Amino acid sequence: MDEVEVVVAHSERATLRVGDVFLKVDADQARIDVEVEAMSLAPVPTPKVLWRKPPVLAITALPGTTLGRLGGPSTGSSAAWAAAGAAIRKLHDGPLPSWPGRAGRSIAALAAELDAECERLVTSGLLPAALVTRNRRVAESAFRPWTPAFTHGDLQIAHVFVDGDEVTGVIDWSEAGRGDALYDLATFTLGHEDHLDDVLTGYGTDIDLDVIHAWWSLRSLLAVRWLTEHGFDPFAPGCEVDVLRSRM
Repeated sequence: MDEVEVVVAHSERATLRVGDVFLKVDADQARIDVEVEAMSLAPVPTPKVLWRKPPVLAITALPGTTLGRLGGPSTGSSAAWAAAGAAIRKLHDGPLPSWPGRAGRSIAALAAELDAECERLVTSGLLPAALVTRNRRVAESAFRPWTPAFTHGDLQIAHVFVDGDEVTGVIDWSEAGRGDALYDLATFTLGHEDHLDDVLTGYGTDIDLDVIHAWWSLRSLLAVRWLTEHGFDPFAPGCEVDVLRSRM
């Protein structure tokens, strides 16, 4: 009998693996609706939906392995990272979804969220004021007009699978929708700056590096408190707090 592996679990959702099947449990059906719809539209390989019985979604496992994880060593060749960049470009060039995603928040809404979060980080003593102030300044470059693209919205390297130098699929689409393409590129390379050139080689177009740096700071500032409160460690080597420190 296959064992049940807890892939990730916190108060909002949980993902379990049983053999070659992943079971995603999420009380927010809107997130599952987005995930199923996005996977049906995405112009890149995705898991197959086996069945759905709220609050559970069952999908197939993908072949291959990920390129690593935040805070851990990166794996894969430069060609594999470039292949991931090409897959991300194919996604961004795909037909636009009808809904905005996590990467599609308005500048005003994002700035307000960031300012409130920075204040909480400082007043709670979770992060030093100088670290927050510097990264809030760096984040300003993300606040600019952008052309909507089909974005994943949570494109961590742990969500992209490769076999050799070929991308075999992308998982976890609940934050997908119309959004800023550079948000995806920054999320994918967060904590793995040494592979950014490889990813951009595959992506195949010039991008504004200041905006990538801005999203690294912005995404990390917004994530630190949530991660701490949900049993994760953003202070671990190579994770979000180290990303913020690298901007000093």
